[in-house]
Amino acid sequence: MATKEELIQELSDAVISCKKDAVLAAVEKAKKVMEPAEIIDKGLSAGMNQVGILFERGKLFLPHVMIAADAMTAGVKVLEAELPAGTESKKLGVIVNGTVEGDVHDIGKSIVSTMLQSSGFEVYDIGRDVPVRNFIEKAKEVNANMIGISALMTTTLQGQKSVIELLKEEGLRDKVKVMVGGAPATQAWADKIGADCYAENASEAVAKAKEIMLL
Repeated sequence: MATKEELIQELSDAVISCKKDAVLAAVEKAKKVMEPAEIIDKGLSAGMNQVGILFERGKLFLPHVMIAADAMTAGVKVLEAELPAGTESKKLGVIVNGTVEGDVHDIGKSIVSTMLQSSGFEVYDIGRDVPVRNFIEKAKEVNANMIGISALMTTTLQGQKSVIELLKEEGLRDKVKVMVGGAPATQAWADKIGADCYAENASEAVAKAKEIMLL
């Protein structure tokens, strides 16, 4: 009989392998000795975090991340029916994520959305080239706790500031946290425009979101 530590490692490795069958097999084995929530948190989520790190190091590519996320989702679905009532709907927070108007870059933002979702956040990815007002309207619609704003060009960076300014105008700034990211963005820029945090990559985005939302 495998130890709990071995089962957690097997769950994590299965997600990293990007193989849905391996994930489902590992989940079935772990179910015999572990609680569903523990399987998700310590095994599957840990594996997905590692996928994000490997992607940032150039060891995995975008298709791998998407396949790994799909495999993890399949494992979570198997466990959802066995979670205590209400647990499956318990999210860390609601995040609206998008790339600002005039910017058609999508990959980095999509990775962040995937990683946030895999880590327990309810994520509404509103795509790329998104008008400033659309961020605000979507945040109102889904009662978001945070807005993630990506800008990959210096010419579109100003859009991040515009979202924060509109949040203030709408009287929502105190209710909605703002995370900024993208190649030209920096911590200094985030401080200048009054963002709550800056994330350099997907793993950092998850860590910062958890840090801010769980205060």
